[in-house]
Amino acid sequence: MSKFEGIFPAIITPMAADGSLNEAAFRQVMEFNIQAGVQGFWVAGGTGESVLLEDEENRRIAEIAADQSQGRIANIMHVGAATTVRAARLAEHAAKVGVEAICCVPPFFYRQSDEAIVEHYRVVAGAADLPLFVYNLPQSTGVEITPQLMQKIQDGVPQLAGLKHSAPYLPYVRDFAKMGLACFVGNCRLMLPALTIGAVGCVDGPPNLAPERWVALWKAYRSGNLHAAQEAQEHASQVADLIQPFRFHAIAKAILSARLGMDCGDPRPPMQALTAAERATLLDRAAEIGLGEVSVAV
Repeated sequence: MSKFEGIFPAIITPMAADGSLNEAAFRQVMEFNIQAGVQGFWVAGGTGESVLLEDEENRRIAEIAADQSQGRIANIMHVGAATTVRAARLAEHAAKVGVEAICCVPPFFYRQSDEAIVEHYRVVAGAADLPLFVYNLPQSTGVEITPQLMQKIQDGVPQLAGLKHSAPYLPYVRDFAKMGLACFVGNCRLMLPALTIGAVGCVDGPPNLAPERWVALWKAYRSGNLHAAQEAQEHASQVADLIQPFRFHAIAKAILSARLGMDCGDPRPPMQALTAAERATLLDRAAEIGLGEVSVAV
C-alpha cells in the first residue's frame, strides 16, 4: 500500500477566542481523525484557512502536525503563497520539521504563463525535496491544471507525486492516473465514482467532521464490496450535505466543537461566524444524521 492513498481529511485550523491558533484543539482534531483510521491529512489547505494565516502560523501548524502524528499517518502540508519566495520558504521549513509531503496551489491573482507555473513548482518543490502534490482548485486560484499543463509540470518537476483534483471536470482523474500520478479527488461526494476511474483516495473538508464514514467507504471499496461502498458513500454524503456555500468553515468548526466537546472557534475574518440560532439549527440537523459526541484521548 502506498503512503499516499486513502482518506486524507483536509483538516480545519481551530482558533482561540482571540483569533489565534488553538494548538490543543488542533491536536485533538488530528487525534480524532487518526483514531478513526485515516491515512493522512491535507494540512493548512483551503479548509485550513491557510491563505488567511500569517506565514509563521502556517509554519507552526506544520510543526504541530508532524509532532502529533509521530509517523502514524502521512501529512501533506500546503505551502502555497502569493509569491514563489514565500512558498519556497514554507516548503523548506515543512521538510525540516518532518512532514511527509508538500502541496501547493499554482501562482494566483496575476495570470501566469504555463512556463511560469512550472518554474514556480520547480523552485518550491526543490526547496523541500519531498513528494509534491499539485493543488488543482481553479474555483479559487483562477488556474486550472489540465492534463496538458500537468504534463509540463511532470516534465519539469522531478518531485511531482500527484495532485488533489478539485476542478469540476471529474474525467480528468482518469487522465492524471494514466500519467502515473496519485490523484486524490477533492469532492468527497464523488469519492466512489472517482475511485473507479483511478483516484487513489479523497482529500476534502467534510471527512474530518466524520472520518469514520469515509474510512468505511474506503475499506468497503478496497475489499471489493461495491454494494457496501455505495451504501457507505450515501452515508458519508449526508455529512457533506450539511455544508452551505460561504459558510463551510464556520459549519465545520461548529460540528467538530460539538462532537469533540471543545471549542474550535470561528473562522478568520472576512469569513463570518454562525449566529447562535444558525448554530442551534445546524447541530440539530447534525444530530439527526447521527453526528453525536465522541471521546478522544490525546
